[in-house]
Amino acid sequence: MRTALIIGASRGIGREFARQYRADGWRVIATARKEEDLADLTAIGCEALALDVTSAAECAAIAARLEGERLDVAIQGAGVLGQRSQGLEAPTEEIFDTVMHTNVLAAMRLLPAIGPLVANAGGRLAVISSRMGSIGLRNDSSSWLYRASKAALNSVLADAALELGPRGAVCVAFHPGWVRTEMGGAGADLPVEQSVSGMRATLAALTAKDNGSFLNYDGKQLTW
Repeated sequence: MRTALIIGASRGIGREFARQYRADGWRVIATARKEEDLADLTAIGCEALALDVTSAAECAAIAARLEGERLDVAIQGAGVLGQRSQGLEAPTEEIFDTVMHTNVLAAMRLLPAIGPLVANAGGRLAVISSRMGSIGLRNDSSSWLYRASKAALNSVLADAALELGPRGAVCVAFHPGWVRTEMGGAGADLPVEQSVSGMRATLAALTAKDNGSFLNYDGKQLTW
């Protein structure tokens, strides 16, 4: 049975990844912070693990718990928007720390442990980034802290691809589209089901030459 690990599966895109993989008969290990979210994931057949990605101790505990697993797919999807801003509005130190710890530091803690488990299975590792993190495509400065965090996450993914690609993993960053989730809002373009099914199809079609790519949910290459 194929195994998928979904980090940040309490709602939105992560929750839909867990639901779709389970519906297709995969074994799914999924993480969330709150008891009610863990219970929900268990109810749909996932192996639910408690994880606050901003906690170094909890990230280390998850790494130990996963030791010896072979992961066909791993999704690092935990993320927060922080404050919505227009123009160059300085964030508070508290908000800066929350966004950067959740969106960047968590990946830097988890990928060194998760990546080898993906490589051992010849699997796929993806981080949920955003087109907002692209420097080449940028024409708007709104929510610049979130943009900075996703640009940094893209850098983390590129380094992970250099390390893990030669060992058998294919590592990519995804722009999931503008998705109708709590973060994306009701006016967003895409239903979450379409975004996730597109990313799953893209993951399934990846080859070694795609390692280190920044991709739209439908597989289109994006500019860093």
